[in-house]
Amino acid sequence: MKTSELKEFLDEKADFYNNPDFITTDPIQIPHQFSKKEDIEIAGFLAATIAWGNRKSIITNAKKMMDYMGNSPHAFVMHHNENDLEKLLPFVHRTFNGYDFIQFIKSLQHIYTQHNGLEAVFAKHANKNSLQPAIAQFKTLFFEIEHLQRTQKHVSNPLKGSSAKRINMFLRWMVRKDNKGVDFGIWNKIAPSQLSCPLDVHSGNVARKLSLLKRKQNDAKALAELDTNLRKLDSNDPVKYDFALFGLGVFEKF
Repeated sequence: MKTSELKEFLDEKADFYNNPDFITTDPIQIPHQFSKKEDIEIAGFLAATIAWGNRKSIITNAKKMMDYMGNSPHAFVMHHNENDLEKLLPFVHRTFNGYDFIQFIKSLQHIYTQHNGLEAVFAKHANKNSLQPAIAQFKTLFFEIEHLQRTQKHVSNPLKGSSAKRINMFLRWMVRKDNKGVDFGIWNKIAPSQLSCPLDVHSGNVARKLSLLKRKQNDAKALAELDTNLRKLDSNDPVKYDFALFGLGVFEKF
């Protein structure tokens, strides 16, 4: 397939899947319950953090997370007490348990009180062409307070070889701006051109079939390769093609 034909094909698929109907089957529905910026980004970050495994289970458990926080995630993060935190202990999603949930609440409070919030951290440490260094720095700041060692595995570090699929997905939600009603575009200090495609088994397999990706592992090197090729198709908004790759893989079994 010629580059022009591939672009036309993927533009069409991205346009088809990037619509409000997509929300009903995707974890992005969790932050869509909120209107306040901080609620949206905290709900989005927590939902993205547990976004692996069965999608219905992800959505069910992300809703439980919101319920535990009284459906006011920002207020809970900023004003919780020890009793509030103890009530989170029964939570579990795969290997993410109540102790991890408690650590995330404490670390998020630290990010908002000491580092001016999630957007500020990622914007401060981004470079012109990539947010991967910013993700690595975010992990450092997130765990600079006293923390459980086990919880570190739930925040990826691209500089140690991870594709950081879940954080890249969260960043897409916050940064991408269009009029389709799916992504929020509430962060203004980062450009969509800096985003990386959330790379998982579905998007990776489709990308290989379309010759956008040669590397066999879904790791940081594969992400860099996919980024390069998607930027050739649209340098301003490369990650819109996440909708195409995901839709082709999950819904069309491409």
